[in-house]
Amino acid sequence: MRFTEHELTAALTGAAKTVFAAQDKDVRRGKRDVDEAWQALTTIQRFRYLDALGDQVLPVLVALPDVEVEPGTRPTYTDDEVTRVVEEKVGDGVGRVRRALVVKGRVALVQTALAALPPRQDPDALIVPDHL
Repeated sequence: MRFTEHELTAALTGAAKTVFAAQDKDVRRGKRDVDEAWQALTTIQRFRYLDALGDQVLPVLVALPDVEVEPGTRPTYTDDEVTRVVEEKVGDGVGRVRRALVVKGRVALVQTALAALPPRQDPDALIVPDHL
């Protein structure tokens, strides 16, 4: 799938916020909003989340098959489609049980990233200022 840099950044950030929310006690208990808690992190703390997840999510997103995406919608993939790509990327270097756990977790992470994608924009509807 051909994603823009903005789309990949939004997808990775969405996945990182989900992982962060699962680890933050105040967010889990509903005392704080995930976006508020995410903004309270330092730049280096946010970078660490994004960096740790980038190697797991971005190669899968780039390897997904091309699909037609209507303007105003997000690309959608079945768990089977995502699982095939994740299995290719994971390889056979780990044990059978560990591999199954890694695949299942990564599929969930990639689906979370896909859900965080912004709706696709219509390139013909974009307005470019005359002075550019």
